[in-house]
Amino acid sequence: MLLCSACLAGVHCRYDGGTKPLEEMMGLLAAGELCLVCPEQLGGLPTPRPRLSFRGGDGVAVWEGKAWVVDEEGRDRTEQMRRGAREVLEIARRIGAHQAILKEKSPSCGCSVVAVDGLWEPGLGVCASLLKREGVLVEGR
Repeated sequence: MLLCSACLAGVHCRYDGGTKPLEEMMGLLAAGELCLVCPEQLGGLPTPRPRLSFRGGDGVAVWEGKAWVVDEEGRDRTEQMRRGAREVLEIARRIGAHQAILKEKSPSCGCSVVAVDGLWEPGLGVCASLLKREGVLVEGR
Protein backbone atom coordinates (compact mmCIF):
# COMPACT_ATOMS: atom_id res chain seq x y z
CA MET A 1 0.00 0.00 0.00
CA LEU A 2 1.30 3.43 -0.97
CA LEU A 3 0.51 6.76 0.64
CA CYS A 4 -0.54 9.39 -1.87
CA SER A 5 -1.38 13.08 -1.70
CA ALA A 6 -5.15 13.03 -2.07
CA CYS A 7 -5.13 15.88 -4.60
CA LEU A 8 -3.13 13.67 -7.01
CA ALA A 9 -6.01 11.18 -7.02
CA GLY A 10 -8.81 13.64 -7.69
CA VAL A 11 -9.78 14.79 -4.18
CA HIS A 12 -10.57 18.51 -4.04
CA CYS A 13 -8.33 19.33 -1.08
CA ARG A 14 -5.77 21.80 -2.44
CA TYR A 15 -5.55 25.26 -0.90
CA ASP A 16 -7.80 26.63 -3.67
CA GLY A 17 -10.30 23.78 -3.40
CA GLY A 18 -8.92 22.24 -6.57
CA THR A 19 -7.26 18.98 -7.47
CA LYS A 20 -4.28 17.84 -9.58
CA PRO A 21 -5.27 14.32 -10.66
CA LEU A 22 -2.68 12.19 -12.39
CA GLU A 23 -3.79 9.29 -14.58
CA GLU A 24 -1.13 7.07 -12.97
CA MET A 25 -2.57 7.72 -9.48
CA MET A 26 -6.15 7.21 -10.65
CA GLY A 27 -5.17 3.74 -11.91
CA LEU A 28 -3.46 2.83 -8.64
CA LEU A 29 -6.48 4.10 -6.71
CA ALA A 30 -8.84 1.99 -8.79
CA ALA A 31 -6.61 -1.04 -8.10
CA GLY A 32 -6.86 -0.40 -4.34
CA GLU A 33 -3.13 0.30 -3.99
CA LEU A 34 -3.31 3.83 -2.52
CA CYS A 35 -4.10 5.33 0.85
CA LEU A 36 -5.02 8.97 0.23
CA VAL A 37 -3.92 11.65 2.68
CA CYS A 38 -4.01 15.44 2.88
CA PRO A 39 -1.68 16.56 5.68
CA GLU A 40 -3.06 20.09 5.66
CA GLN A 41 -6.63 18.90 6.19
CA LEU A 42 -5.49 16.31 8.76
CA GLY A 43 -3.79 19.17 10.62
CA GLY A 44 -7.09 21.03 10.86
CA LEU A 45 -6.82 23.51 8.00
CA PRO A 46 -9.97 24.12 5.93
CA THR A 47 -10.44 23.81 2.19
CA PRO A 48 -10.22 26.24 0.58
CA ARG A 49 -7.57 28.03 2.64
CA PRO A 50 -5.08 30.85 2.13
CA ARG A 51 -1.89 29.78 0.35
CA LEU A 52 0.91 28.69 2.70
CA SER A 53 4.66 29.27 2.47
CA PHE A 54 7.78 28.89 4.58
CA ARG A 55 9.65 31.60 6.44
CA GLY A 56 13.28 30.97 7.32
CA GLY A 57 13.70 27.52 5.78
CA ASP A 58 11.91 24.38 4.59
CA GLY A 59 10.11 21.55 6.38
CA VAL A 60 13.36 20.16 7.78
CA ALA A 61 14.03 23.55 9.39
CA VAL A 62 10.46 23.59 10.77
CA TRP A 63 11.14 20.36 12.69
CA GLU A 64 14.42 21.85 13.94
CA GLY A 65 12.55 24.92 15.22
CA LYS A 66 14.40 27.21 12.79
CA ALA A 67 11.52 28.00 10.39
CA TRP A 68 7.76 28.32 10.38
CA VAL A 69 4.82 28.18 7.98
CA VAL A 70 2.57 31.18 7.44
CA ASP A 71 -0.50 31.74 5.31
CA GLU A 72 -0.78 34.61 2.86
CA GLU A 73 -2.67 36.59 5.51
CA GLY A 74 0.35 36.35 7.84
CA ARG A 75 -1.05 33.78 10.29
CA ASP A 76 1.34 31.19 11.71
CA ARG A 77 0.16 27.73 10.62
CA THR A 78 3.22 25.79 11.77
CA GLU A 79 1.43 23.77 14.44
CA GLN A 80 -1.34 22.67 12.05
CA MET A 81 1.33 21.56 9.56
CA ARG A 82 3.20 19.57 12.21
CA ARG A 83 -0.03 17.99 13.45
CA GLY A 84 -1.01 16.93 9.93
CA ALA A 85 2.43 15.46 9.27
CA ARG A 86 2.29 13.45 12.49
CA GLU A 87 -1.17 12.15 11.52
CA VAL A 88 0.14 11.02 8.12
CA LEU A 89 3.10 9.29 9.76
CA GLU A 90 0.71 7.44 12.08
CA ILE A 91 -1.37 6.34 9.09
CA ALA A 92 1.80 5.16 7.31
CA ARG A 93 2.76 3.08 10.34
CA ARG A 94 -0.71 1.58 10.71
CA ILE A 95 -0.94 0.46 7.09
CA GLY A 96 2.73 -0.48 6.76
CA ALA A 97 3.43 2.05 4.00
CA HIS A 98 7.11 2.45 3.16
CA GLN A 99 6.58 4.76 0.17
CA ALA A 100 4.65 7.98 -0.43
CA ILE A 101 3.85 9.74 -3.68
CA LEU A 102 3.40 13.40 -2.82
CA LYS A 103 2.43 16.68 -4.52
CA GLU A 104 5.55 18.60 -5.43
CA LYS A 105 5.84 22.31 -4.51
CA SER A 106 3.46 21.86 -1.56
CA PRO A 107 4.46 23.21 1.87
CA SER A 108 3.40 19.89 3.35
CA CYS A 109 4.16 17.40 0.58
CA GLY A 110 6.94 18.96 -1.51
CA CYS A 111 9.78 16.52 -2.08
CA SER A 112 12.39 18.68 -3.80
CA VAL A 113 11.04 22.25 -4.27
CA VAL A 114 9.08 24.47 -1.85
CA ALA A 115 8.32 28.19 -1.47
CA VAL A 116 10.67 29.78 1.08
CA ASP A 117 10.50 33.50 1.78
CA GLY A 118 8.60 34.06 -1.47
CA LEU A 119 10.99 32.13 -3.73
CA TRP A 120 11.01 28.57 -5.04
CA GLU A 121 13.91 26.84 -3.30
CA PRO A 122 15.24 23.27 -3.05
CA GLY A 123 13.73 21.66 0.02
CA LEU A 124 11.14 19.41 1.60
CA GLY A 125 7.66 20.05 2.88
CA VAL A 126 6.79 19.51 6.55
CA CYS A 127 5.14 16.12 6.01
CA ALA A 128 7.65 14.95 3.40
CA SER A 129 10.55 15.72 5.72
CA LEU A 130 8.99 13.85 8.65
CA LEU A 131 8.18 10.81 6.52
CA LYS A 132 11.68 10.77 5.03
CA ARG A 133 13.28 11.11 8.48
CA GLU A 134 11.22 8.13 9.64
CA GLY A 135 12.33 5.92 6.74
CA VAL A 136 9.47 6.36 4.27
CA LEU A 137 10.60 6.82 0.66
CA VAL A 138 9.04 10.04 -0.66
CA GLU A 139 8.59 10.85 -4.34
CA GLY A 140 7.22 14.09 -5.73
CA ARG A 141 4.83 14.42 -8.66
